[in-house]
Amino acid sequence: MQKTEKQKMKLLYLMKLLVEQTDEDHPLTIAQIIDELAKNGIHAERKSIYADINALREYGLDITSRKSKTTGYFIASRTFELPELKLLADAVASSKFITEKKSKQLIQKIESLTSCYEAKQLQRQVYVTGRVKNANEKIYYNVDSIHQAIAQKKQISFRYFEYTVDKEKEYRHGGDLYYASPYALSWDNQNYYLIAYYERYQKISHFRVDKMENIELLDTPARELPEGEFDVAEYSRKLFGMYGGEEELIRLQFDNSLIGVVLDRFGMDADIQKADEHSFVVTFHAFVSPTLLGWIFEFTGKVKVLEPESLKQKLRMKAMECLKMNSDDRTL
Repeated sequence: MQKTEKQKMKLLYLMKLLVEQTDEDHPLTIAQIIDELAKNGIHAERKSIYADINALREYGLDITSRKSKTTGYFIASRTFELPELKLLADAVASSKFITEKKSKQLIQKIESLTSCYEAKQLQRQVYVTGRVKNANEKIYYNVDSIHQAIAQKKQISFRYFEYTVDKEKEYRHGGDLYYASPYALSWDNQNYYLIAYYERYQKISHFRVDKMENIELLDTPARELPEGEFDVAEYSRKLFGMYGGEEELIRLQFDNSLIGVVLDRFGMDADIQKADEHSFVVTFHAFVSPTLLGWIFEFTGKVKVLEPESLKQKLRMKAMECLKMNSDDRTL
């Protein structure tokens, strides 16, 4: 690029310099700015830098000056503050849904939202390698395709698979295509799920997005639900680990020590009533699934099923199965 052409870009280079190399602890003096611009083949005089800084301020950049022995200039505020970027980076790094490769790419992009000095602080607190991560790199395209289908109210087709004990893909229904009307994407237990009307079963179902392949947007209009018939948030609340089952009205009596656990699971709007001095009762609707049973078993000795009776029976049966499986006396 010729020198005169670079001079035309002086303001852009100045903005890039301030954004990438300054923060409250690392201001740049006018002399340092002139030197840095010169490294990019741009000649600048002190008076023109003052004018450029004022222009960038008018544009909206929060450029602050600080005087000591000399006056230094830096970006005082950004769209994201460092603590917010740390939260974002931690969320990306800890998410099983995002592959290790994509996690590193996203974190690098998050680092670009702050100065190079603060980016180093970000790097020191993020650990990606060694965490349990998804291996499906196509998952991002899956999410994009599903969003398009939801926006356009179109059906999709896809193949769905599970993994065998040999860690090989095994396609459901012999690899036949699934046809569904997508309604929403839900995040549960660190996985993305598609909530859709599944044509084969003629009902609402959910699918792990990372186990979907060959997603195609169809011309067929999605099945429309009557207004008020289906609420994604309400549906998700009834699921434990995104397992389906029969929906039941459930009442559980918990020891008071587990109030935090119950509020974490059901939220502050949970239907909770005091039972006695030492316990409380929570009432909710949920799909009775193996995950729900496992969740109740976690609190053995501190939870009692009040209703329905069918849930009590299933818990007893699971307890007996567990005893048989782990007992040397198989006559149980």
